Amino acid sequence: MSMDKKLILVSGATGYIASRLIPRLLDSGYRVRALARNPLRLRGRTWFNKIDIIQADVSSSSSLAHAFDGVHTSYYLIHNMSQGQGYTSTELNAARNFASAAEKAGVEHIIYLGGLADPEQHIAPHMRSRIETGKVLREGRVPVTEFRTGVIAGSGSISFEMIRFMTELCPIVPGPAWMRNKSQPISIQNVIDYLFAALENKNGQNGIFEIGGRETYTYKELMLGYAHIRGLKRSLFLIPGIPVWFMAFGVGLVTPVPYPIARALIEGLSSDSIVKHSEALQIFPEVKLINFDIAIKDALEKTHPDDIERIWEYGKSKTKFIKHEGCFILHKDSHPYEGQISKRVEGLKVRDEYRTPFGKLWIERDLTSQTLFFSPLGLPGFLYWYFLYPFHWLRFHGFFSKITRRP
Repeated sequence: MSMDKKLILVSGATGYIASRLIPRLLDSGYRVRALARNPLRLRGRTWFNKIDIIQADVSSSSSLAHAFDGVHTSYYLIHNMSQGQGYTSTELNAARNFASAAEKAGVEHIIYLGGLADPEQHIAPHMRSRIETGKVLREGRVPVTEFRTGVIAGSGSISFEMIRFMTELCPIVPGPAWMRNKSQPISIQNVIDYLFAALENKNGQNGIFEIGGRETYTYKELMLGYAHIRGLKRSLFLIPGIPVWFMAFGVGLVTPVPYPIARALIEGLSSDSIVKHSEALQIFPEVKLINFDIAIKDALEKTHPDDIERIWEYGKSKTKFIKHEGCFILHKDSHPYEGQISKRVEGLKVRDEYRTPFGKLWIERDLTSQTLFFSPLGLPGFLYWYFLYPFHWLRFHGFFSKITRRP
C-alpha cells in the first residue's frame, strides 16, 4: 500500500497533540480519519474539510463499530483526566475497547502517547493510569508503539500553559518542596516527529520509548527559565505541605487548565519525570532534538492569532471568553451557530494590532464575528486585562452591534 493511500485514524482529535499531528499527516500525503465525541469542536480547524470525521466514544464499544474500516494505523491520544475521580477505570476500559475494535478491523499498528514516569516507584494515579493504559493496549494482537513523555514545551500544551500563566502572573511563585523534582521537557515539534516517524519506521513496533529533550531541569528551573526568556524577574520559594487541591484550585482559576486536569497534573509532579532508557534516540535517528530554550521561544512566537487553534468557533453561545495559548480571548458572533459554523465572507476580515506596555492586543472582525486577543506581559498585563475587561466588553459589544445593524 503506497503512502498516499494509507488511512490513519487519530483518536482524541479535539486534543492538543492531535491538532498538531493531523496537519503533519495531511501535508505528508496521508488520508486522515478523526475520532471525536463532539465533532463540532473541530469546525474551527483549518483542516476540518480535509479529513473524515467519526463521532464515537471509546468508552462505548458499540460506537466504534465502523471507526476502523479501512484503517492502516491508529493513534491513541486520549485521556480522561477531566472527569475527575474514577477516570482510571474509564481510561482502561476505553483502551480495551479501542484495542479490541482495532484488532477486529485488521488494523496493522497502534501508536500511543503516554506519560513519562518510573513504574517501579511510587507515582501519582494519573501517571500510573497512563502506563496501565499502554499495557492494556498491548494485550491485543495489534503491534503497539508506545511513547512516554513528560512536560511538553509548546503553545497550547496543558503543562506548558500551566507554567506560562503562573510565571507570567506571579512575581514571587510559591511552590511545594517537590518543585525540586526533575523533568526532561520535550518540544511539541519533537513529540510530533516521534509520532510521525513511528508510522514508517517498523523498528519501533512493540516498543516502549521514553522521550525527552537533552536537558534535565527541576520544575523550579523550568519556571525560572521561562521567566528569563520572557524578560521577567521571578523568584520561587518552596513551602512544604501545600495541599494538592489548593494548588489545583489556584491553577484552575488563573490558567486555561481546568481544576480536575490541574489536580491530576500537579499530583504527577510529585515524582521525577526523566528519561532512564534512551533507546528512542537509536531507533528513531531521524528525530533531531530541540533544546528547551528554542522550544520556549518558538511557543512565544506562536502566540499570535494566525497560529492559535480556534477552539471557540463552535457551540450556540454568541459570546465566549476563554484563556487559550497564552491569550485572553473574547469572541462574539452575530448569531449562534446552532450546530453549524457561520459562513465567513472571504476578503472582508480585518485585524488591528496594538502594542502596549502590558502586552499585545489584536482585534479581528468580519461581517459575522469579532474576536479580541490579548497576550499579557507579566502581572501588569493581567491587572490591565481584568481592570479594563468591562471596558473591553462594552466597546466590543457596541462595535459589533453597529456592524450587525448595517443594512
